[in-house]
Amino acid sequence: MAIAGLLLAAGSSRRFGGAKLLAPLPDGTPVGVRSARTLAGAVERALAVVRPDDTVLARLLAEQGLEVRAFAGAAEGMGASLAFGVAATPEADGWLVALADMPWVSAETVRAVADLLRDGALIAAPCRTGRRGHPVGFGYSLISELIGLRGDRGAREILSRHADRITLLEVDDDGILLDIDELSDLQQSITRMA
Repeated sequence: MAIAGLLLAAGSSRRFGGAKLLAPLPDGTPVGVRSARTLAGAVERALAVVRPDDTVLARLLAEQGLEVRAFAGAAEGMGASLAFGVAATPEADGWLVALADMPWVSAETVRAVADLLRDGALIAAPCRTGRRGHPVGFGYSLISELIGLRGDRGAREILSRHADRITLLEVDDDGILLDIDELSDLQQSITRMA
């Protein structure tokens, strides 16, 4: 099965106070680049959704081998960005949706969630001590629901509607729960993952 990885990288970073996906991790790798590398290594095709004005990030992600698509409607929110990414990859057998502000997810976790999709899961996600995290995978039969997403709630409604069809994989990976919204989140996550 051909799984398309979608890296959602079109947020405005308002709470962070600047370009959080360009913020360096301790080894100097930008947050968004680390997330891109991890995703690209687990799927047959990886596409990043970015804001039209985010040319530096777009270039860095393209250098990692991702297709980069600028989404003019990025201000509509994460759901709209996800719908845009799915619509750009309609030939995929499923989609693995990763958030660019979650650089600590392990490559092993991402590959394992992609494998659940390949094995026929309708929805697949990692969990840690009972908490569902990211990335989240969606099977092809959900394409109309995914393309119909709008606003900033991401895929929460789809996850709620199909809660009994989510295949969860318990992982020993704190990264699935660590997203970076504010500068303090970055500092805390660096300390936690050191």
